[in-house]
Parts: sequence; C-alpha cells; structure tokens
Amino acid sequence: MDQELNAGQQHVQIHLSVRAGGPPARAAAKPSSATPSAKHAGWREILAIATAEVFEIMMGTALVGLQDENQPILADFTAMVGIAGSLCGVVVLQTSAAAARRIAAKMLGCDEADVSENVQDAFGEVCNMVAGSFKAKVAGLADGCALSVPTVISGKDYALHSLANGERFRVSFSFEDNPLSVTLDVHS
Repeated sequence: MDQELNAGQQHVQIHLSVRAGGPPARAAAKPSSATPSAKHAGWREILAIATAEVFEIMMGTALVGLQDENQPILADFTAMVGIAGSLCGVVVLQTSAAAARRIAAKMLGCDEADVSENVQDAFGEVCNMVAGSFKAKVAGLADGCALSVPTVISGKDYALHSLANGERFRVSFSFEDNPLSVTLDVHS
C-alpha cells in the first residue's frame, strides 16, 4: 500500500493483484469489460442474484437494479474477498459510509447509532456472503475455490485498481436510495 500526505489529509492508493501460481504478470492490465467468454456466460446474472439474495435474507431488503450500471459510485466503503482455486479473482462491494452503516445495522438488528465499531466487520461479512453465494451457484466452484478473509477500506480519497488480467462482471443496485456496486474481477 502506498501512502502520501496532502495538506493534512491522508491519500491512500491501493493496488490489488490476485493470481494463483505461474510466472508474475508482465503488465498491470485492467480486466476486460468486453463480452464475457462462453466459459463465463451468465456470471453477471449469477452475481446479481447472489447479491440480491444475501440482502434479502440477511437484511430483509430488496435491492433495486440501477439502469446505468457503468455509472461510477463514489464509495466511502469498499470490501474485498479474494477467490483462489479453480477460479482466481476478487469480489468487491462498494457503497457510501451511510449505506454501510445502514447495512450493518440491518444485519446486526440494531440501531445505526450502535454499529460504529462493527461497520467494517459487518460490511466485510456481507461481501464474504456474496462471494460465497456466487461460488455456490456456479457449477464446480463450491468445492474448488477458497475465499480469503474480507478486507475493508474506508475513507473518501482512495483509488482501487485490480491488476488481474481477465474479465470483469459488475452489477449496480440501489440500497434504500444509496448506490451499491458489486464487481467480480476474474483472472484468466
């Protein structure tokens, strides 16, 4: 992690690379947003279903799909869960700090004022559940992949760059009028 100070504010830039074995990557390439390969057909829809189910079951909230899924989300909270094994990649969940507090409160069954110490843990666990639900829905991934411990980043001034060279599947929702994005970057 690179860290620099700017006029009393902390700027954090995080570079994440997910790779299983083999030679090191030659270049930091962004995952392709082009049409998914035949091998991964339907994964975007599976990711959307997995996310919606987690929110419905754990928080009793129905997510609403956003029309413009490519619209950038200004996120204060980002949770990441790595996937390794027969599939290598990372699941990233992003939203605002207000939405992350609301998600944590609903998940823990308490008031938002009482979740301040647990927001990161609850938000990371939601990302973990989405990743687990996704891998359970794709044939052959349930037993062939392991998930990492969730990593949660909070703050307003950071950039997240996946160095995985592969495909990207992104779905965007509205969670109680707050934008929420879930991305799966798959290393090819």
